[in-house]
Amino acid sequence: MLIGFLDDDTIPDLDWVEKAYNFAQEHSQAGAFGSQIHGVYEVETPTNFNRISGFFAITERGDNPHLYEPNLKMLPPSAGLVVRRQVWVENVPEKTFLTGRSSQSILNSEDLEAIMYIQNAGWEIWYNSEMHLYHQIPKQRLERDYLLFLMRSTGLARHHIRMLRLKPWQRPLLFPLGLANDIRKTIAYYLKHRKELKTDVVAACEMEFLNSSVISPFYLWKTSYLKKL
Repeated sequence: MLIGFLDDDTIPDLDWVEKAYNFAQEHSQAGAFGSQIHGVYEVETPTNFNRISGFFAITERGDNPHLYEPNLKMLPPSAGLVVRRQVWVENVPEKTFLTGRSSQSILNSEDLEAIMYIQNAGWEIWYNSEMHLYHQIPKQRLERDYLLFLMRSTGLARHHIRMLRLKPWQRPLLFPLGLANDIRKTIAYYLKHRKELKTDVVAACEMEFLNSSVISPFYLWKTSYLKKL
């Protein structure tokens, strides 16, 4: 049995279900696979918006299907995702650590956490270029405040997603390296783009994501991990 995820602001092609079924039949080792997602914007997007469009689940990776290799650290969004029900039941916890944005949490990326469990269990994750989906994005989501909040909520969850990619014994060894690399990239980006941050919303968003990624482990320890002890 297959389960497809369609957000209320996404519109699939009429043959989306057919394309999903056919793909699942042809790729028996695919535990989950995502769609090709196009953006439909109410207003003109900011200059260089393509650099951050992935945060809106825009997924245009060409017209040929391809496997998301674990070492490339890239996964499809949950919008337009299709999973095998049994694979989900057997590998995704009933309650994931990341629960999505709510009155209790601003953390994003709960969809990536679920897909990570499936991939870590040995199932393949694919991009199906023939499943077309159109994401309707209103003007409010392109305003500076919302964009910065989206970057922040995704960046603050990054440490947890990164740790899920590692074996338990690797985490204490590789955590300092990852943090040092995040700090290096943040400083380098700031030095290169500091004069643009007030006028270029895309640059400000990238800076916000980098800053939040550095803060992520400490934020999670303070707000979530310690509460579970």
